[in-house]
Amino acid sequence: MQFPLSREAVTRFEYLDEAGSTNDVLVGHATGTDAAGWPHLSTVVTDNQTRGRGRLGRTWLAPTGKSLAISVLLRPLVGAGVGVSTQQVAPLPVDRFGWFPLLAGAAMTIAVRAEVEASLLETASAAGTAVAAADDGERPAHEVTLKWPNDVLIDGYKVSGILSELLPDAHGLVIGTGLNLSLDEHDLPTLTSTSLLLVTGRAPEADAVLARYLTELARLTAAFLAADGDPVASGLQATVTGLCGTLGSKVRVQLPGGADLVGVAIALDESGRLIVEDQATGEPQAVAAGDVTHLRY
Repeated sequence: MQFPLSREAVTRFEYLDEAGSTNDVLVGHATGTDAAGWPHLSTVVTDNQTRGRGRLGRTWLAPTGKSLAISVLLRPLVGAGVGVSTQQVAPLPVDRFGWFPLLAGAAMTIAVRAEVEASLLETASAAGTAVAAADDGERPAHEVTLKWPNDVLIDGYKVSGILSELLPDAHGLVIGTGLNLSLDEHDLPTLTSTSLLLVTGRAPEADAVLARYLTELARLTAAFLAADGDPVASGLQATVTGLCGTLGSKVRVQLPGGADLVGVAIALDESGRLIVEDQATGEPQAVAAGDVTHLRY
């Protein structure tokens, strides 16, 4: 890693030349005979994943060296004597785990946004032109947003996806993230995908964006656990809401039973569920899981 990583961000880091699935590798370590050697925030990374998996059983493939597969082990504990906690140290209740895909999505959104801005500033500096900063009141050159529950989009095109897997004892989970680094038009898995190279026109600083992601993931996780898994007190709900491009959009949600819900996404509740105002009834409905499509027209 060329970009510095603190011990608070990663406790164990393994880079693999090749892996079938980094999630499978990390779950195996976390539940195997050497589990004690894989603490909270252990991380496995490769740029050559051969059997990646996405949501709903989809496969995830990419040419070698053009994407990153990142898996992070979380063993979340609360009551460690910090923040607002007053209880003894114990595993975070599983009903709060639904926030972790959103937390990881927020961390990757922040990391990708920083990489895009840095690339555009470098290009503009070389050309002697100016680029609007994200906080100067002007619309940024590219919009980097979180799509509920776990995709990162640039200008509406997917650059990163997240798959979380609960450990068998329910005392931890592995968060797997795929990031498209330098795929060209011929490499893209779908017509709605993109890569950092295609957006910025230059090869991304892979070490830098990876380190930013891991740093933000650790920071958000620490704040969440310090507040005993309270998304409001920790600020996590506000952070995710501010980054989530799904909110305010008209959406179609394919629900687990096969039915479709069409309406406007209006909020996230305290469980991380998406609140959609049903266009058929005008009533709000809470969605805990589903395949979301943003309806542009």
